[in-house]
Amino acid sequence: MGMTFTKPQCEAMLLKRLAEDFAPAVERCARQPMGDDLFAAHLSLAYNIGTGGYCKSSVVRLWNAGERRASCEAFMRFDKAGGRVVAGLVRRRQAERALCLKGV
Repeated sequence: MGMTFTKPQCEAMLLKRLAEDFAPAVERCARQPMGDDLFAAHLSLAYNIGTGGYCKSSVVRLWNAGERRASCEAFMRFDKAGGRVVAGLVRRRQAERALCLKGV
């Protein structure tokens, strides 16, 4: 049988992964400075699509090119799973885009 974790244990594991894996990837790949709102949006995307996908994404490419607003809009390109638009991903991307736009 699988392991069981408490909510505090799960939260601690998530924070550890964010700090050790995903935040460093955002810092390494997105080379233009960003505030907390932007960082949170980028961190959420990296967590959801993986660090490799994040670093190769149009979001990062546009951000590094100085096209901040276009970078924020590019979050909406990541709304599919298995080739189909998923309502939950649309909502998640809308929230990330809104957070991103707050910071530009």
